[in-house]
Amino acid sequence: MQLKYNSAYPSVDDLIKKAKSKIPRFAFEYLDGGCNEDVNLIKNTAEIRDIELKPYYLTKHTRSEMKTELFGHTYDAPFGISPVGLQGLMWPNAPEILAKAAYEHNIPFILSTVTTASIERIAEITHGRAWYQLYHPAEAQVRDSIIQRAADAEYPVLVALSDVPTFGFRPRDVRNGLAMPPSMSVRNILQILGRPEWALKTLIHGQPAFETLKPYMEKGMNMKQLGQFMNRTFSGRLNEERIAPIRDKWKGKLVLKGVASEEDVEMAIRLGFDG
Repeated sequence: MQLKYNSAYPSVDDLIKKAKSKIPRFAFEYLDGGCNEDVNLIKNTAEIRDIELKPYYLTKHTRSEMKTELFGHTYDAPFGISPVGLQGLMWPNAPEILAKAAYEHNIPFILSTVTTASIERIAEITHGRAWYQLYHPAEAQVRDSIIQRAADAEYPVLVALSDVPTFGFRPRDVRNGLAMPPSMSVRNILQILGRPEWALKTLIHGQPAFETLKPYMEKGMNMKQLGQFMNRTFSGRLNEERIAPIRDKWKGKLVLKGVASEEDVEMAIRLGFDG
């Protein structure tokens, strides 16, 4: 398809500036912030900026090509949309909007377990081309049910999350009251009033909910009970013993997200991961 460019946003920095002006600060900082003092966030960005391409100007060159074949499918670019939890907090229907854009531009979209759209809805939007990130549940019954739903929806790739063995310490979210249960401070209310379009659309759409997890949650949970459910359900650290049944039950491609050491890479290969 022919790409359309918006000259108002020629760079990522322009998009960031626009996002800050459209959504409340607590929602932006949830998306933009990292754990602790953003050490790893800063490191990752710095390492990407340190990469330099070596030009060969005098050799023959016809055209540039970013198409990449991965797991039997040729994508138009070697990157995609990574999983983000609670996407509906940033903008109503955010996962659906991003999934549709990813499908139209032929890049991967990865759905988070704890985002605000269901496995089935995103599969419908992407015609079965999305990937699914498994935020490993503590209970085998919940894990098996989610894996089966992803298989029934014909997700080609399952992404097992390994680098969140427990909930991270995120100072910005603590200051903003984005915990379980969240607190709505006067400052947060003023931020919402300063973003009327976000406030109106969120009011019309309704409070964002963990759509994939609804079948496993008791009806009528208050926010405190929801917090207890999240802490109880996702207290399962991924290890070799927990990976084995995932590999046995999942017949598609299996990817490990969050690998940070050679030892974990070697173990992932031995355990049958595809990427």
